[in-house]
Amino acid sequence: MNKNLLWQLALIVAVLLVFLFGIFGIPQNFSGQGLLTAMTNRIHLGLDLRGGTHLILQVQVNDAVNIDSDNAIEILKEQLNKRKITFADISKPDPQNNPDRVVLKGVPPDARKDLLDILNERLQEYSLGSGAENTYTLTMKPQMLTDLKDKAVTQAIETIRNRIDALGVSEPTIQEHGLGQYQILVQLPGVDDPERVKSLIQSTAMLEIKQVLGGPYPSEQAALQAQQPMGVLPPDGMLLPGHAAPGSSSGEQAWYVVSRISAVRGKDLRDAQPSTDQNGQPDVSFTLTGEGGQRFYSFTSAHVGESLGVVLDGKVQEVANIKEAIRDTGTISGGSMNAQQAKDLSMILRSGALPAGIKYLEERTVGPSLGTDSIRAGVRAAIVGMLAVLIFMLIYYRAAGINADVALLLNLIILLGFMGYFEAVLTLPGIAGVILTVGMGVDSNVLIFERIREELRNGKTPPSAVDQGFSHAWITIVDTHVTTIVSAAILFLFGTGPVKGFAVTLTFGLLANLFTAVFVSRVIFDWILSRKQRGEALSI
Repeated sequence: MNKNLLWQLALIVAVLLVFLFGIFGIPQNFSGQGLLTAMTNRIHLGLDLRGGTHLILQVQVNDAVNIDSDNAIEILKEQLNKRKITFADISKPDPQNNPDRVVLKGVPPDARKDLLDILNERLQEYSLGSGAENTYTLTMKPQMLTDLKDKAVTQAIETIRNRIDALGVSEPTIQEHGLGQYQILVQLPGVDDPERVKSLIQSTAMLEIKQVLGGPYPSEQAALQAQQPMGVLPPDGMLLPGHAAPGSSSGEQAWYVVSRISAVRGKDLRDAQPSTDQNGQPDVSFTLTGEGGQRFYSFTSAHVGESLGVVLDGKVQEVANIKEAIRDTGTISGGSMNAQQAKDLSMILRSGALPAGIKYLEERTVGPSLGTDSIRAGVRAAIVGMLAVLIFMLIYYRAAGINADVALLLNLIILLGFMGYFEAVLTLPGIAGVILTVGMGVDSNVLIFERIREELRNGKTPPSAVDQGFSHAWITIVDTHVTTIVSAAILFLFGTGPVKGFAVTLTFGLLANLFTAVFVSRVIFDWILSRKQRGEALSI
């Protein structure tokens, strides 16, 4: 055996060992169950095989636009008052369908220049239009509106991913869903409590700390009657529901008048952890960022002796008296909050608030038994198909069929090893990709073998026929594989989870097939020819 052939065989053995390690790693034992466990630890099963939850969510992007336009209204009021410009009303005529439009009424005719200055300085994302009777319309610029909606979806994906990662779900799929506008696809393999996951995903967890101007009141009507003048809230105040004062009946609700402007918002939060109060009841302690802590310190320093409220999702969770300036820590206690709720709340606060509401469009749960049936059926199909191909190659190409069968088996090992190294997720379409890869491998061998047969019929010697067969089939094999890989790449870029699984296994399989069909098969032929006498026929 010449040295060139020896190092080629050594390379094939090395590749075989490397990819076997990719499949199994280092098994704890070499029993059948031990090898299966090692394999499943390296190659993860997708939702359709393992079972779990499939959700399609729609981000209510108009919520994010409403928040921005509400902020624009507050800035506009502040700037108009600062410049001593009178106005009759600032409102959004259609916040549900056109949340990007703000109408300003009753402005003096000579105030247009001041309005343009306000927009240029503070509200650059809005354009100004004028109407009859001293009415102006602020409309968000189209590009800014599109960017805001897209950003809301991106931020929602990141927030949901942070919450799912905190749950410890392995191999989740969280991505924009290409089949609908502003939709998100969430697939959670192995999740056994989908309702809890849905609750965590949908909760906005908008944390704010506001000054309490009045309350608690037993009802909304009582809160309004307590105002002076009666029924009119302060210009900088708003009415929010909340927990009743200590000593009230369990489940009783109270109402509070709080400031519109928040001393602290959720974005000022640095960390949140579940903890217990002095009575051993679960609560959540939070820490603010440096900037948020400084702002909170300034606020509490100026309001010593007054009350502040911790507001979560528009509900007053806790009211406390400011005895001294507070810098960067606080707690949230919910009365009936249990340990799991405290843990979930701290997780949600750490992951950040959703920029907009979430609507569930589709929910499917795949049971583990269905996943087991899918694995069994898929593996059975793969084994039957593989055996049929191997037997056909042996019958049709005789001794050369052994060559093809060895190449196909090595192709499968390399494919699974690729998936193990890249921690790819195997789905049911992925198993179909494996089977298709076997078919592509057979196709490559058939091209080569038929070309060799043609050369032999033309009177070439076996070594010359093998050399010419591989040389002429090489271009065709590369062409078919490259075009298929390009198609698989498009499926991966634009497809959803299962389609991506198919594209991944198909791509890995085609790359493996280029190596096995061209290099491995050629080395085996060269090894067989090296053992034959000159002029001895080739079994093909």
